[in-house]
Parts: sequence; structure tokens; C-alpha cells
Amino acid sequence: MTRPDPERLAETLAELIARPSPFPPGDCSAIAAYLAERLRAAGYRVETYARQPGVDNVVARLGEGAPVLVYSTHIDTIGVSSPEAWASDPFVARRDGNRLYGLGAVNAKGSAAAQLWLAEEFARAGGPANGTLVFAFVGDEERLGPDGLSYLRDIDAVHPEILVLGGPSANQLITAERGVLWARVTAQGRTAHAGDPSAGDSAIKRMHRLITALERDLAPRLAARHDGPMQSTMNIGRIGGGHNTNAVPEQCWIEVDRRLLPDETVEGAFEEIRDCVTRSGEPADLVKVEHLTGTVGFKGRADGAGVSAFRAAIETVTGAPMRELTALGVSDGRYFARDGIEILNFGPGDGALGHAANEWIDVSDLAAGAEILWRATAALLGVKGR
Repeated sequence: MTRPDPERLAETLAELIARPSPFPPGDCSAIAAYLAERLRAAGYRVETYARQPGVDNVVARLGEGAPVLVYSTHIDTIGVSSPEAWASDPFVARRDGNRLYGLGAVNAKGSAAAQLWLAEEFARAGGPANGTLVFAFVGDEERLGPDGLSYLRDIDAVHPEILVLGGPSANQLITAERGVLWARVTAQGRTAHAGDPSAGDSAIKRMHRLITALERDLAPRLAARHDGPMQSTMNIGRIGGGHNTNAVPEQCWIEVDRRLLPDETVEGAFEEIRDCVTRSGEPADLVKVEHLTGTVGFKGRADGAGVSAFRAAIETVTGAPMRELTALGVSDGRYFARDGIEILNFGPGDGALGHAANEWIDVSDLAAGAEILWRATAALLGVKGR
């Protein structure tokens, strides 16, 4: 193999950063077009799929038949909420020694650069000796939306046997991931003038009692559920209510984030929240629980072909035993969690640096990640002519 050139990888990453794709609005058309052009030039069969205008997803294929190895990373980013917190333009890559700064440098355009290098170098070397090598660069990940990798699965544009996501994992491996449920709880009241609050029925006070019930009755049960280092959790992430300070509020709502162990179901988690609200003692006609979105988690086999290939590659390149990490967030792998395939997450960079001002990635880590990708792919598919 040709060892990855850190400078060439840095140049590619700079090109990706220079094509903004923040959500909102999540427009990935410019970066998708750039990736599609390079992949076609490398000899891949390339298609761009979009259910929503601008949310472009690029799929590139090389080879035929089984096994089907799919690499996927998202090419959208979060938005820049506080430009003043950045030391430089977040859409222009800035180099400082081994550090390359820019929006998406870690999450996850760094992985996109490493995967694009792999795609080009593997094609240049002759392509897979066995099976099909697929790359899917997708949008709509940052809003947990349905128009990225989920859409590609729905239309059977990708049908992996081994799926490798590109979330930053410090060049280690994630083989298990919790599921997620988002639910909204709404409390109704009766408005009145603030000068006579007893004439009304405060929805905010009702919501306060509901939150108390959730924290008192449900949270302790969740805290007792573990699967290795993974734990069931609940977080109230949003709240809103009332329309004016001098009025008794007639409505209040919260949105709840539940993280699920791989053996928990979205339906079961939703029923737990609804049951807790029902048992709170609040009038049934004045409270409502709605399912917003949710997907189950997954847990891979320690002896899977993908795990074995990546373990060997990581240990060869780093000179140290592989570490299995625990994911805090959720990846696009959740859409395939019940498909009976092997799902892994591997990418360069420290995930803690993503979604923060002055996001950066170490270019030497980027090169090490690219080499690990090559070695694992060669082990899984072989290289034609070798």
C-alpha cells in the first residue's frame, strides 16, 4: 500500500471544510458534488440521491457481489452559533502545526477525507479482489433526520453486510450503541390575569409536578439499568410555556431524550414515560405524551469479521491493543440495527472536540486513521492482482 500522505489528506480536508454544509439548512449539494466528481474520476459507479432538495447523498461502488462493505460518514455539520468564539473563519481551514482547524474538521469531514483517500487509493491499487466496496457520503445526520443514510436504506441504495460509520473515535472502535427516543409531554391549564392567579390553572405548575414525577418514579429505574459501560438515561432537553408574564400560562411542554440499551425498545421506553405521566395524578384530559422520533441501539459480536479486521489494523498501526469505546451519541448505524449486519464506528479525531468552537483534528491522527482503513479493507476484501 501507499502510506497516507498527511499533507495530501490535509488538503482534501481543507477542500471539504471550504464547502459549507451546516444545519440548518443542511444543504450538502456543493460538498456532495465535489466528492462525486473525485469518485467518478477514480473509476467508481457514482449516484447522487436526494429526497429533499439540497440534502444530497453520494453513493459510489467498486467491484461486484458479496461481501458488501459499506463505508459511510455524514457531510453535514452543526451551525455556527457563536462566530465570535472562533479564532478564525470556521469555513476556511487553518493550520497550526499538526492541528487543522475548521467546522467539521472532526465531526465528520475528517472521516470523509480519510474515506475519500481510501476510495481513491484502493481503486488505484486495482480495487477489491472479492465483493463490493461502497462509499456513502450522506447528509441529514445532525438533525437525526430521515433524508440521509435512512433514506438510502429505504430505497435500497445501500445494502451492507458490514457497515462502517465514520464518527470520530480517536482511531479506536465502537461496536455498541444505545438507541434513542424523543418524546414531548404537553400540559394544559387555564389562563387568567396574573393579578388573580387563583382564577386560572397554571400549566407550568402542572408541568412542574409532571417533571417531579418523572424524576422521582422513572429516573431511579433507569439508573439501575446497565449493559457494560452503557446505561439507560433520561434528559429533559427543552421546555416552553406561557405567552406573557402577566398571564397565568395555559400550556407548557417539555421534550425528553431517552437513551436505550441495545435490548430496550423504543415502544417500551415510550410506554414507560406515558405510564409515569398517567400515574402522576394529573387529569388525563390535561396532559398529552407524543412520540417524536426514535431508533433502537445495537451491539456487535466481538468475533465479527469487521471487528477482527479493524482490531488487527489498529494494533498494527498504533502498536497498542485496540480499545473498544462507548458512544455518547447516536450514529446512522441505528437505521440498520435490526438488519442482522455487522455495524462498526471508526474515525480519526477526538469526538469531544466536535460541536465546539475552534474544532480541530491532528493531521498525523488523520493519516493513521486512513492507514487503518486501508489495512482493514484489504483484509476484508483483498486487493485485485495481489
